[in-house]
Amino acid sequence: MSASLSEDQSKVMNLSLGVAVVLLFAKIVAAGLTGSSAIYSDAAESVTHVLAVAFAAWALRLAHKPSDETHHFGHDKVAFISSGFEGAMISAAGLLIIYEAARQVFVGGQIANMGIGVIITAAAALVNLVLGAALLRVGKKRNSAVLRANGEHVLADVWTSGALLVALALIYFTGWKWWDPIFAVIAAIKLIWTGGRLMKESLGGLMDEADLAVEKNLRECLDADCAEHGLSYHNLRHRHSGRTHWVEFHLVFPDSTAVREAHEVATDMEGRVAALLGPDVRVISHLEPRSAEDHEEQWEIR
Repeated sequence: MSASLSEDQSKVMNLSLGVAVVLLFAKIVAAGLTGSSAIYSDAAESVTHVLAVAFAAWALRLAHKPSDETHHFGHDKVAFISSGFEGAMISAAGLLIIYEAARQVFVGGQIANMGIGVIITAAAALVNLVLGAALLRVGKKRNSAVLRANGEHVLADVWTSGALLVALALIYFTGWKWWDPIFAVIAAIKLIWTGGRLMKESLGGLMDEADLAVEKNLRECLDADCAEHGLSYHNLRHRHSGRTHWVEFHLVFPDSTAVREAHEVATDMEGRVAALLGPDVRVISHLEPRSAEDHEEQWEIR
Protein backbone atom coordinates (compact mmCIF):
# COMPACT_ATOMS: atom_id res chain seq x y z
CA MET A 1 0.00 0.00 0.00
CA SER A 2 1.54 3.28 -1.10
CA ALA A 3 1.25 6.17 1.29
CA SER A 4 2.09 8.81 -1.29
CA LEU A 5 -0.49 10.95 -3.04
CA SER A 6 -0.48 10.16 -6.76
CA GLU A 7 0.22 12.92 -9.26
CA ASP A 8 -3.16 12.64 -10.98
CA GLN A 9 -5.02 12.96 -7.67
CA SER A 10 -2.99 16.01 -6.65
CA LYS A 11 -3.45 17.70 -10.03
CA VAL A 12 -7.19 17.16 -10.30
CA MET A 13 -7.81 18.34 -6.72
CA ASN A 14 -5.70 21.49 -7.19
CA LEU A 15 -7.54 22.14 -10.46
CA SER A 16 -10.87 21.68 -8.69
CA LEU A 17 -9.98 24.24 -6.03
CA GLY A 18 -8.71 26.79 -8.57
CA VAL A 19 -11.76 26.41 -10.81
CA ALA A 20 -14.11 26.70 -7.82
CA VAL A 21 -12.62 30.06 -6.78
CA VAL A 22 -12.69 31.50 -10.33
CA LEU A 23 -16.27 30.39 -10.98
CA LEU A 24 -17.43 31.73 -7.62
CA PHE A 25 -16.38 35.26 -8.56
CA ALA A 26 -17.86 34.88 -12.05
CA LYS A 27 -21.23 33.81 -10.61
CA ILE A 28 -21.24 36.64 -8.06
CA VAL A 29 -20.79 39.08 -10.95
CA ALA A 30 -23.59 37.38 -12.92
CA ALA A 31 -25.95 37.46 -9.91
CA GLY A 32 -25.26 41.16 -9.34
CA LEU A 33 -25.85 42.04 -12.99
CA THR A 34 -29.07 40.06 -13.46
CA GLY A 35 -30.78 40.08 -10.06
CA SER A 36 -31.92 36.50 -10.75
CA SER A 37 -32.63 34.35 -7.70
CA ALA A 38 -31.66 31.27 -9.71
CA ILE A 39 -28.25 32.78 -10.51
CA TYR A 40 -27.96 34.01 -6.94
CA SER A 41 -28.67 30.46 -5.79
CA ASP A 42 -25.96 29.19 -8.13
CA ALA A 43 -23.49 31.67 -6.60
CA ALA A 44 -24.56 30.67 -3.08
CA GLU A 45 -23.93 27.02 -3.91
CA SER A 46 -20.49 27.99 -5.18
CA VAL A 47 -19.60 29.57 -1.82
CA THR A 48 -20.25 26.27 -0.05
CA HIS A 49 -18.46 24.50 -2.88
CA VAL A 50 -15.24 26.48 -2.35
CA LEU A 51 -15.32 25.71 1.39
CA ALA A 52 -15.96 22.03 0.73
CA VAL A 53 -13.21 21.74 -1.89
CA ALA A 54 -10.70 23.43 0.42
CA PHE A 55 -11.58 20.93 3.15
CA ALA A 56 -11.42 18.05 0.65
CA ALA A 57 -7.96 19.12 -0.56
CA TRP A 58 -6.69 19.05 3.02
CA ALA A 59 -8.41 15.71 3.71
CA LEU A 60 -6.98 14.12 0.57
CA ARG A 61 -3.44 14.91 1.68
CA LEU A 62 -4.08 13.80 5.26
CA ALA A 63 -5.60 10.51 4.08
CA HIS A 64 -2.32 9.66 2.36
CA LYS A 65 -0.15 10.21 5.42
CA PRO A 66 1.39 6.93 6.57
CA SER A 67 0.49 5.34 9.89
CA ASP A 68 2.23 6.70 12.96
CA GLU A 69 2.46 6.09 16.71
CA THR A 70 -1.07 7.33 17.36
CA HIS A 71 -2.76 6.23 14.11
CA HIS A 72 -1.72 2.61 13.57
CA PHE A 73 -4.18 2.09 10.71
CA GLY A 74 -3.30 5.34 8.95
CA HIS A 75 -5.45 8.42 8.40
CA ASP A 76 -7.73 7.07 5.66
CA LYS A 77 -11.06 7.61 7.41
CA VAL A 78 -10.75 11.38 7.14
CA ALA A 79 -11.95 10.76 3.57
CA PHE A 80 -15.39 9.84 4.90
CA ILE A 81 -15.44 12.90 7.14
CA SER A 82 -14.61 15.00 4.08
CA SER A 83 -17.33 13.45 1.91
CA GLY A 84 -19.85 13.88 4.74
CA PHE A 85 -18.86 17.53 5.13
CA GLU A 86 -19.18 18.03 1.38
CA GLY A 87 -22.64 16.45 1.48
CA ALA A 88 -23.66 18.75 4.34
CA MET A 89 -22.45 21.79 2.39
CA ILE A 90 -24.42 20.72 -0.68
CA SER A 91 -27.59 20.28 1.38
CA ALA A 92 -27.03 23.61 3.13
CA ALA A 93 -26.73 25.31 -0.26
CA GLY A 94 -30.02 23.72 -1.29
CA LEU A 95 -31.78 25.10 1.79
CA LEU A 96 -30.28 28.55 1.15
CA ILE A 97 -31.53 28.44 -2.43
CA ILE A 98 -35.08 27.62 -1.27
CA TYR A 99 -34.93 30.53 1.16
CA GLU A 100 -33.81 32.95 -1.57
CA ALA A 101 -36.48 31.69 -3.97
CA ALA A 102 -39.18 32.18 -1.33
CA ARG A 103 -37.85 35.66 -0.58
CA GLN A 104 -38.13 36.61 -4.24
CA VAL A 105 -41.71 35.32 -4.39
CA PHE A 106 -42.78 37.52 -1.48
CA VAL A 107 -40.51 40.52 -2.04
CA GLY A 108 -40.33 40.46 -5.81
CA GLY A 109 -37.51 41.54 -8.06
CA GLN A 110 -36.58 42.33 -11.63
CA ILE A 111 -34.27 40.32 -13.86
CA ALA A 112 -31.94 42.27 -16.12
CA ASN A 113 -28.97 41.57 -18.41
CA MET A 114 -30.12 38.02 -19.08
CA GLY A 115 -27.67 37.64 -21.96
CA ILE A 116 -24.65 38.13 -19.70
CA GLY A 117 -26.13 35.80 -17.11
CA VAL A 118 -26.69 33.08 -19.69
CA ILE A 119 -23.15 33.34 -21.09
CA ILE A 120 -21.46 33.20 -17.68
CA THR A 121 -23.67 30.41 -16.39
CA ALA A 122 -23.35 28.27 -19.54
CA ALA A 123 -19.57 28.64 -19.52
CA ALA A 124 -19.44 27.68 -15.83
CA ALA A 125 -21.65 24.64 -16.44
CA LEU A 126 -19.44 23.42 -19.29
CA VAL A 127 -16.25 23.81 -17.24
CA ASN A 128 -17.81 22.02 -14.27
CA LEU A 129 -19.10 19.19 -16.45
CA VAL A 130 -15.58 18.44 -17.70
CA LEU A 131 -14.06 18.87 -14.23
CA GLY A 132 -16.69 16.73 -12.51
CA ALA A 133 -16.17 13.90 -14.99
CA ALA A 134 -12.39 14.08 -14.41
CA LEU A 135 -12.82 13.99 -10.63
CA LEU A 136 -15.10 10.95 -10.81
CA ARG A 137 -12.77 9.18 -13.23
CA VAL A 138 -9.68 9.66 -11.05
CA GLY A 139 -11.69 8.99 -7.89
CA LYS A 140 -12.89 5.62 -9.20
CA LYS A 141 -9.46 4.75 -10.58
CA ARG A 142 -7.74 5.54 -7.25
CA ASN A 143 -10.66 4.36 -5.08
CA SER A 144 -10.78 7.79 -3.42
CA ALA A 145 -13.93 8.73 -1.50
CA VAL A 146 -12.70 12.34 -1.35
CA LEU A 147 -12.40 12.75 -5.12
CA ARG A 148 -15.67 10.94 -5.81
CA ALA A 149 -17.55 13.18 -3.37
CA ASN A 150 -15.95 16.27 -4.87
CA GLY A 151 -16.90 15.08 -8.35
CA GLU A 152 -20.50 14.60 -7.21
CA HIS A 153 -20.47 18.12 -5.79
CA VAL A 154 -19.15 19.62 -9.04
CA LEU A 155 -21.79 17.78 -11.07
CA ALA A 156 -24.46 18.98 -8.63
CA ASP A 157 -23.29 22.48 -9.51
CA VAL A 158 -23.90 21.62 -13.17
CA TRP A 159 -27.49 20.68 -12.28
CA THR A 160 -27.95 24.06 -10.60
CA SER A 161 -26.54 25.90 -13.60
CA GLY A 162 -28.67 23.86 -16.00
CA ALA A 163 -31.84 24.62 -14.06
CA LEU A 164 -31.24 28.36 -14.07
CA LEU A 165 -30.43 28.34 -17.81
CA VAL A 166 -33.80 26.71 -18.46
CA ALA A 167 -35.45 29.27 -16.17
CA LEU A 168 -33.85 32.21 -17.98
CA ALA A 169 -34.81 30.76 -21.37
CA LEU A 170 -38.44 30.36 -20.30
CA ILE A 171 -38.53 33.89 -18.90
CA TYR A 172 -37.12 35.22 -22.17
CA PHE A 173 -39.70 33.42 -24.34
CA THR A 174 -42.76 33.71 -22.08
CA GLY A 175 -42.10 36.86 -20.07
CA TRP A 176 -43.30 35.05 -16.91
CA LYS A 177 -40.75 35.85 -14.19
CA TRP A 178 -41.91 33.13 -11.78
CA TRP A 179 -39.96 30.54 -13.73
CA ASP A 180 -36.94 31.89 -11.89
CA PRO A 181 -37.87 30.82 -8.32
CA ILE A 182 -39.57 27.64 -9.56
CA PHE A 183 -36.42 26.32 -11.18
CA ALA A 184 -34.33 27.54 -8.26
CA VAL A 185 -36.39 25.27 -5.98
CA ILE A 186 -36.08 22.35 -8.42
CA ALA A 187 -32.30 22.74 -8.39
CA ALA A 188 -32.35 23.02 -4.59
CA ILE A 189 -34.24 19.74 -4.20
CA LYS A 190 -31.65 18.01 -6.39
CA LEU A 191 -28.85 19.47 -4.24
CA ILE A 192 -30.47 18.38 -0.98
CA TRP A 193 -30.94 14.85 -2.34
CA THR A 194 -27.31 14.64 -3.52
CA GLY A 195 -26.02 16.02 -0.23
CA GLY A 196 -28.12 13.58 1.77
CA ARG A 197 -26.83 10.65 -0.26
CA LEU A 198 -23.21 11.69 0.31
CA MET A 199 -23.82 12.04 4.05
CA LYS A 200 -25.42 8.58 4.14
CA GLU A 201 -22.44 7.06 2.31
CA SER A 202 -20.07 8.89 4.64
CA LEU A 203 -21.82 7.48 7.70
CA GLY A 204 -21.72 4.00 6.18
CA GLY A 205 -17.97 4.32 5.66
CA LEU A 206 -17.34 5.53 9.19
CA MET A 207 -19.42 2.60 10.50
CA ASP A 208 -17.49 0.09 8.33
CA GLU A 209 -20.55 -0.84 6.28
CA ALA A 210 -19.79 -3.86 4.09
CA ASP A 211 -19.98 -3.58 0.31
CA LEU A 212 -22.07 -6.56 -0.82
CA ALA A 213 -20.64 -6.53 -4.35
CA VAL A 214 -17.09 -6.67 -2.95
CA GLU A 215 -18.06 -9.50 -0.60
CA LYS A 216 -19.51 -11.51 -3.49
CA ASN A 217 -16.25 -11.16 -5.43
CA LEU A 218 -14.18 -12.06 -2.37
CA ARG A 219 -16.20 -15.20 -1.70
CA GLU A 220 -15.94 -16.31 -5.33
CA CYS A 221 -12.16 -15.86 -5.19
CA LEU A 222 -11.78 -17.69 -1.87
CA ASP A 223 -14.18 -20.46 -2.90
CA ALA A 224 -12.13 -21.16 -6.02
CA ASP A 225 -8.78 -21.10 -4.20
CA CYS A 226 -10.00 -23.27 -1.34
CA ALA A 227 -11.46 -25.81 -3.77
CA GLU A 228 -8.12 -25.96 -5.59
CA HIS A 229 -6.14 -26.61 -2.40
CA GLY A 230 -8.71 -28.70 -0.54
CA LEU A 231 -9.18 -26.08 2.17
CA SER A 232 -12.06 -24.21 3.76
CA TYR A 233 -12.41 -20.74 5.22
CA HIS A 234 -14.62 -18.81 7.60
CA ASN A 235 -14.78 -15.51 9.50
CA LEU A 236 -14.45 -13.44 6.31
CA ARG A 237 -14.56 -9.75 7.16
CA HIS A 238 -13.79 -6.74 5.02
CA ARG A 239 -14.11 -2.97 5.08
CA HIS A 240 -13.00 0.08 3.17
CA SER A 241 -11.33 2.80 5.21
CA GLY A 242 -11.62 5.57 2.64
CA ARG A 243 -8.51 4.68 0.66
CA THR A 244 -7.57 1.15 1.67
CA HIS A 245 -9.43 -2.16 1.54
CA TRP A 246 -8.93 -4.32 4.63
CA VAL A 247 -9.70 -8.03 4.36
CA GLU A 248 -9.28 -10.82 6.89
CA PHE A 249 -10.32 -14.47 6.98
CA HIS A 250 -9.47 -17.79 8.64
CA LEU A 251 -8.07 -20.64 6.52
CA VAL A 252 -8.52 -24.24 7.67
CA PHE A 253 -5.74 -26.71 6.77
CA PRO A 254 -5.39 -30.45 7.36
CA ASP A 255 -3.64 -31.10 10.67
CA SER A 256 -0.69 -32.70 8.87
CA THR A 257 0.13 -29.58 6.82
CA ALA A 258 3.55 -28.12 7.62
CA VAL A 259 3.59 -24.52 8.82
CA ARG A 260 5.82 -23.43 5.94
CA GLU A 261 3.54 -25.03 3.35
CA ALA A 262 0.42 -23.50 4.92
CA HIS A 263 2.11 -20.12 5.04
CA GLU A 264 3.03 -20.29 1.34
CA VAL A 265 -0.51 -21.27 0.31
CA ALA A 266 -2.02 -18.52 2.48
CA THR A 267 0.38 -15.94 1.06
CA ASP A 268 -0.60 -16.89 -2.50
CA MET A 269 -4.29 -16.60 -1.64
CA GLU A 270 -3.74 -13.22 0.02
CA GLY A 271 -2.02 -12.03 -3.15
CA ARG A 272 -4.96 -13.05 -5.34
CA VAL A 273 -7.40 -11.29 -3.00
CA ALA A 274 -5.24 -8.16 -3.08
CA ALA A 275 -5.08 -8.23 -6.89
CA LEU A 276 -8.88 -8.48 -6.97
CA LEU A 277 -9.42 -5.24 -5.03
CA GLY A 278 -6.72 -2.95 -6.39
CA PRO A 279 -3.45 -1.37 -5.31
CA ASP A 280 -4.34 -0.18 -1.79
CA VAL A 281 -5.18 -3.42 0.01
CA ARG A 282 -4.30 -5.08 3.31
CA VAL A 283 -5.06 -8.80 3.55
CA ILE A 284 -4.64 -10.80 6.77
CA SER A 285 -5.26 -14.54 7.03
CA HIS A 286 -5.33 -16.68 10.17
CA LEU A 287 -4.30 -20.33 9.82
CA GLU A 288 -6.15 -23.08 11.71
CA PRO A 289 -5.82 -26.87 11.86
CA ARG A 290 -8.97 -28.73 10.90
CA SER A 291 -9.22 -30.24 14.38
CA ALA A 292 -9.62 -26.73 15.83
CA GLU A 293 -11.92 -25.36 13.13
CA ASP A 294 -14.61 -22.97 14.33
CA HIS A 295 -13.29 -23.02 17.89
CA GLU A 296 -13.95 -19.58 19.29
CA GLU A 297 -10.97 -18.10 21.07
CA GLN A 298 -11.84 -16.70 24.47
CA TRP A 299 -9.62 -14.85 26.87
CA GLU A 300 -10.52 -14.45 30.49
CA ILE A 301 -9.54 -11.00 31.73
CA ARG A 302 -9.09 -10.66 35.46
